Amino acid sequence: MTPNTKLTTNPIDASELSFEDFKTIVINDYKIAFESRQASLLGRREVLTGKAKFGIFGDGKELAQIAMAKAFKNGDWRSGYYRDQTFAFATGICTIKEFFAQLYAHPSVEAEPASAGRQMNCHFATRSINEDGSWKDLTVMKNSSADIAPTGGQMPRLLGLAYASKLYRQNPELSYLKNFSVNGNEVAFGTIGNASTSEGVFFEAINAAGVLQVPMAMSIWDDGYGISVPASYQTTKEDISEILKGFQRDEHTAGYEIFKVRGWDYPALCETYQKAIDICRAEHVPVLIHVTEVTQPQGHSTSGSHERYKDEKRLDWEKEFDCNVQMRRWMLESAIISEEDLADLENEAKKLVREAQREAWNEFLGSVSGEKEKAMTLISALEYGDGMMDKLVGQLGAAPDALRKEVISSVRKALRLTLNKASAERTTLLNWYNEQIGHNEERYNSKLFTEGIESPLLVNHVPAEYAEQSRMVDGREILNKCFDSNFSRDQRLIAFGEDLGLIGDVNQGFAGLQSKYGELRITDTGIREMTIVGQGIGLALRGLRPIAEIQYVDYLLFALNILSDDLASLSYRTKAGQKAPVIIRTRGHRLEGVWHSGSPISMILGSLRGLHICVPRNMTQAAGMYNTLFRSDEPALVIECLNGYRLKEKLPENVGEFTVPLGQAEIIKEGTDLTIVSYGSTLRIIEEAAEELEQMGISVEIIDPQTLLPFDTNKICAASLQKTNKLLVIDEDVPGGGTAYLAQQILEVQGGYYLLDAQPKTLSAKAHRTPYGSDGDYFTKPSVDDVIEAVYQMMHDHNASKFPSIY
Repeated sequence: MTPNTKLTTNPIDASELSFEDFKTIVINDYKIAFESRQASLLGRREVLTGKAKFGIFGDGKELAQIAMAKAFKNGDWRSGYYRDQTFAFATGICTIKEFFAQLYAHPSVEAEPASAGRQMNCHFATRSINEDGSWKDLTVMKNSSADIAPTGGQMPRLLGLAYASKLYRQNPELSYLKNFSVNGNEVAFGTIGNASTSEGVFFEAINAAGVLQVPMAMSIWDDGYGISVPASYQTTKEDISEILKGFQRDEHTAGYEIFKVRGWDYPALCETYQKAIDICRAEHVPVLIHVTEVTQPQGHSTSGSHERYKDEKRLDWEKEFDCNVQMRRWMLESAIISEEDLADLENEAKKLVREAQREAWNEFLGSVSGEKEKAMTLISALEYGDGMMDKLVGQLGAAPDALRKEVISSVRKALRLTLNKASAERTTLLNWYNEQIGHNEERYNSKLFTEGIESPLLVNHVPAEYAEQSRMVDGREILNKCFDSNFSRDQRLIAFGEDLGLIGDVNQGFAGLQSKYGELRITDTGIREMTIVGQGIGLALRGLRPIAEIQYVDYLLFALNILSDDLASLSYRTKAGQKAPVIIRTRGHRLEGVWHSGSPISMILGSLRGLHICVPRNMTQAAGMYNTLFRSDEPALVIECLNGYRLKEKLPENVGEFTVPLGQAEIIKEGTDLTIVSYGSTLRIIEEAAEELEQMGISVEIIDPQTLLPFDTNKICAASLQKTNKLLVIDEDVPGGGTAYLAQQILEVQGGYYLLDAQPKTLSAKAHRTPYGSDGDYFTKPSVDDVIEAVYQMMHDHNASKFPSIY
């Protein structure tokens, strides 16, 4: 067997198997468990010898994961954490060779398909989409959503993966989506460590799954610790299933089926998982399997030793009740295998793991060695008097395990040293280096977005159409008709959030649509922002098109960890192997009070690279952005203007079809003296200010970027500065917040700095949050007066005689 062969487990059905067949399955399972343990041991050594940066492994959890793998079928999904390597081996989601390729950070999808070297080891993922961004048939695959390191962060996504099965089973209109489900029979398998059940996101997801009654199978690996912190500090009663007993269903109320089983008892584990998953799959009931008496033989990770915090008694117990030791003993006592055959199996497994590790290491080094040799040759050809080139080449050649960073660093050093020594050889080296920049950009910096055939940047621009009889309506009505048109067009669209269903959201954007399309498509949720977002991620991973509503942008903070760690990084951390085209709908900017007037744009821009950030100034623009996003496949955040729902706008005749291109700024007022760039609600204030400025002899050009990510891809702002030579950036974020980003994009990225004849200025809100009341708003956020006087001051600074000081 080659090291890359996928050795997987099989279910045990005592009613159909002969004893010989039974023995074959058991022996194969032990082989998987033993190989996995050897991978953990060898992986730790590779880190400690310096070949890898960090290691975290799944030793001690082998048998429970093999039992779980037996119940895992094609079409099922996993949302787990970084202890699940045995499960990955047993299901074929990952091979041992791929495991080591990830440990070495091999930047190749072929060598390391989970993340192309972008994630540390034991962060598993399957590739759901093809190179062009189209979906694979997920029903014939064993699927793993891409892991993240935050140990409870997998829970919200897990909820959505399970909820998708409920929708596929209960909504016959989705039956045409053959690549994503077979009648909703898929189970979403979740895993978590006992210590991480202390996190709020765990309880939020557990509660939501119980409410929704979805096929979610939650496994808890309980080794009694969270790094060095024992369960007595972690969990009430030191037993998570004990305190979750209230979730147990009975004949009168829905809930969970809760199971408890010891992690070293192979027969009991197999029986428990078969029973639990059969219930989960058939009845769509969430189940929780609390796996106790688990060990962690190597401690938490390669960064420390568990001997520092476990006493001798505990360490002795862990050696005796190591699951592999217990299974080995049981196999011998049950006459499943002889001691001699078992020793042969173990020796063969050790060789196989070692061979897989060597192949992975050699292939990783081989991917660099050609570049290293080329660089040495090109550097040697340079002329430099003091032997520095020979020294650089010698240092590089003396490092047999040189990484790409050493190669490129040596080239850059050589180019700096020969800065004033032009030659054909230096030009050749420079050209080669520039080629490597492109290759390394692709290896390490690409695919923040999927960039496939359904990219929103490829959606055709369809202008809004108006007729003479087009009505003036409240902005909320435009949104409502936009949603109505699209929900009628695309059965994959689903919307959910607090107050979204029955009353149609607090601002009536979905008014009447639940009664038209049903609760399966438009529904309320509890107050649970993290799992609202996670629900959207999981649904989107399974081919649906969710709109997950967070009621106010201020409340985005409650879900920011999931948005940032999971959704925003998904395409990047899988190198476009997975996509989740979820739309986060929210509202913000001006209203009243500390928590209903937020514009935390710098927080959003700093944490959500990987989402498109849409900031429409009115509901017509918002509708056009939704129409674009509904026809594309990348995630986005849309922030509607809180004070715009009842303002009158003209209703487009093609309200469900017109599109607003992402990244294309719009000049909403032309001018000659000064360029103002802003977005959202503030633009109405700026437009009002512009009227008085005209009376003062000042002509301002107002630009709405419409989206902040991407920003003004046609460089409309720089083109405006060629005419006005003056820039004022305005928003409602804190000083140095969103305005700093806008200024950086205009002045640096677009080269606007060179077009200025005056110092650029910013106008933002105060550093504190907005107090309640109209006066609080006036004295905190940019007002018409503020805008007028900021512009006038800039003109005064430029020409004091024409524009004398106001004060």
